[in-house]
Order: sequence, then C-alpha cells, then structure tokens
Amino acid sequence: MSTNFFRRHVVFAAAALSALAAATPVLAQSTSSLRVILPVGAGSGVDVIVRSAQTALSKALGGQAVVIENLPGAGGITGTQALVNAAPDGNTVAFISNNHSVNPSVFKKMPYDSLNDITPISLVGGSPFILVVNPNKVPAKNAKELQAFLKSKPDSYNYGSSGNGTILHLAAAMFVDAADVQVKHIPYKGLGPMVTDVIGGQIEFGVSALGPVMGHLASGKLRAIGVTGKQRVGAIPDVPTIAEQGFASVDVAGWIALVGPKSLPTEQVKRLHAAVLAAFNDPEVKAGFAKRNDFLALTSPQETAAFLRTEQARYGELVTKAGLTAN
Repeated sequence: MSTNFFRRHVVFAAAALSALAAATPVLAQSTSSLRVILPVGAGSGVDVIVRSAQTALSKALGGQAVVIENLPGAGGITGTQALVNAAPDGNTVAFISNNHSVNPSVFKKMPYDSLNDITPISLVGGSPFILVVNPNKVPAKNAKELQAFLKSKPDSYNYGSSGNGTILHLAAAMFVDAADVQVKHIPYKGLGPMVTDVIGGQIEFGVSALGPVMGHLASGKLRAIGVTGKQRVGAIPDVPTIAEQGFASVDVAGWIALVGPKSLPTEQVKRLHAAVLAAFNDPEVKAGFAKRNDFLALTSPQETAAFLRTEQARYGELVTKAGLTAN
C-alpha cells in the first residue's frame, strides 16, 4: 500500500471531500481543550503543517480550544509515549510521522506497541523528500552520475542525515543500497545542521524535505539529484525521481497521521475524523499546503490502520537490510 498510497494521494483527498459531505455530525463542543501532541520540535515540517490547520481544526470542533504541545525526543518516542499514556476520552491526540513506523525496528526496546497502543484516525498528507549534493564537490547532475562518482573512490565520500535511524537516514540509505556504493554516514542532530554541512562541503550529499532546501536550490548552493518518492514535485518539475533514473527501490516521502490513545471510543474517532477532514479541506489550509509544496492525503481510520501496518513492515525490512541503529 505504501508505494500506491503516494501515487494515489490525490484520489484519497478527493474521496475525503465526498466523505466530508456525509460525515457524522460533529459532537457538541467539549468543555476541555483538545491537547494535540507533536513528537517533533517546533518549526519542523510536521509542526508547520499542523499549526497551519490549528484554527480550522478548532472551528471544525465547534469552537473547542486546540492546544499544540511539542514533545520531541528519541525519534518521536517521548511524545508518542505521552499520547499512549493519555486517557482515551477524545481530548488528547497526536500527529505522528514516518519515524513512528521506523522506530520499532531501530530501537531494541520500545515503551509501547506502535500499532496496538494507538487508535488510527486519519492520514493527513506530508512532504516530498529530495536527494541533494554540494555542486562544488560533486559534479554529478543525476543519480547515475552520482553513483559513478561515488564508485570512483569507495569509502572516500560522506552523506549526512538528521540522525541515526531517522527517516531521512533511511531514505539516503535506500539510495546507497540501490546504487551499491560504499560511503560513510554522518549523523547530525537535526536537519538544519546537516543541510548546512552539505552547503559548506563537509559532506557530499544528503536527503532533505523539499521545503528547507528550496531556497538553496534556487541560489545554486545545492543541486537536486532526484525526488525519493514515486512522483515528481510540481515546484521542481524538471527534477526526476530517483526511481525513474533506474533505482526503482528508492521510494519514500514524508507523511503525517492523526492518532489517538488505545481504545478511543468509536464516537470520538468519528468526531475527530470529521473535524480533520473539514480542517484540512479548509481553503486557506489547502493553499498553505500548495505554497509549501506539501501534499494532502486524507484517509479513513481503516485505511490509516492498514497504511501504518504496511509501513512498519516495509521499514522493518529496510532497517534490517541497511543495518541502521539509533543513537
């Protein structure tokens, strides 16, 4: 489902619009605020996307206050643990991302079951990832040329990531594996420092969400080699995917999903799902997605649960193959 999901996210979004019209009426406003946990830092892609819909979500919930709380740490485990420990009363939810499905294969011990200790509500969408190089150190202009450049001097070049075992580490490792090259991995504490060092020439390449590097691509400080998902991105239509350049196994993009604690009552799942459909189909929210080059992909709770199962299994195989470990 993973590969097809990103190929068909527009279809899902269209289906969500139809579902919205027939959605279960929103329940009466709760006397408590809705606590929205983000297991990521402020200013991250997930944080920006969720905060862009905060006002619309409150409106869709009949005026219920929406309080966003950033609880980063341990690849998202810290914040998700807080969600798992919350009462299943419909007043605490979390927006998780790819790392939620990667963590069970990277960390030897998890304080919760990533699939069974949550209640899936809806996928929301996400951001495309792109492989970038330092144009002054890497002459390659496409994936095949990058492969040849890296093969010319095995173990002489470096790629960076936002941290060991993160989704951006895994995305870069997918290319390294598909290209069959020997390069060193340099983990950073976040995406920003990694991008800075690619620009500075301390490392040759890395994978980033598109938003944080768009300006650097325009200025020529970075060169785009390819999109790591299965679809090209409208903002950079001339940049092909890595897959269409001959590396079909490279297929990953960032995603965000809304979940609640385990055993969340059905009526609360319906209430929150209807609110998410309304909030993320708000014209201003959708305009923000387009401006940031993010994509919208709304799904039913059942589709969300199936997607999370598929992603965890897929990433598990990739983590084992790449030998990734957490910090």
